[in-house]
Amino acid sequence: MSEWPGIRKRVLDLRTARPDTVFGALGHKFELEEPLSLEELAELERQLGTQLPAGYRSFLLEVAAGGAGPSYGVFPAQRTDGTWRWAGDGADLADLELVRQPFPGPIGSEVVEEVYSTEPDEESFEDIDEFDAAHEAWQEKELEAIWTPARTAGAICICHMGCAEREWLVVTGEARGTIWRDNRVDGGNLAPVMIDGDPATFESWYLHWLSEAETAASHAG
Repeated sequence: MSEWPGIRKRVLDLRTARPDTVFGALGHKFELEEPLSLEELAELERQLGTQLPAGYRSFLLEVAAGGAGPSYGVFPAQRTDGTWRWAGDGADLADLELVRQPFPGPIGSEVVEEVYSTEPDEESFEDIDEFDAAHEAWQEKELEAIWTPARTAGAICICHMGCAEREWLVVTGEARGTIWRDNRVDGGNLAPVMIDGDPATFESWYLHWLSEAETAASHAG
C-alpha cells in the first residue's frame, strides 16, 4: 500500500504558513515539482542501470520529482539534454556511474583519525611556502581517502542540510532505501539517520519532516 495518499496536498497546503517557522522553508517555500510519469521514471532507472528503492519510486510518481522536504528540500530529479540527474547544492557529488555498486557504509574510524591527525600545522613551519606545499599534499591525501566518489557508491545525494552537510539515499547494498547523514566536511563520517531508534527510510524521513513542519506551522499560526 502506498505511503503517499494526500501527502502532496498536505505539503502544498503549507504554502500559506510562515516559511520562517520551518528550517529551510525560506528556500523551498513548500513548493513541489510535478511528479514523474511512469515513462520518465523508467527512463531514469534505465540510465542508472538499477531500480530506485520502492518508497522513493512511489514518491517520485505520486508526490513530486523533488522540492519541499527536510532542511532545504529534496533535490529534484531532472532531465537535461536527455540525461537524468539530481539538481541541488552538492547533488553532483554523486557519481552516477557508481550507483550500481553496493554502498560501502561509513568510512573506517581509523582512516578518518589517521587523515586528520596528520594535517600540517602552520605554526610548525618557519617557511610559509613549505607549509603551503605540505598542506596541498595533505589535501590530496584527504581527497583520496575521505572524498573519493567510491565512499558514496550506491547512493544519490538527496538533500542539503546547510554548511556543506548533506544527506544521501542509499540505492544499492544492504542499506538500500535508507538515508545517511554526511558530516565529512567537519571531519566526521557517514552515518545512518535514525528516527525513533530505527534507520530512517526515505518514507519515514520525509513523513517525519512533514509532521514536524505541520506542527511548527500550527503553533506559529
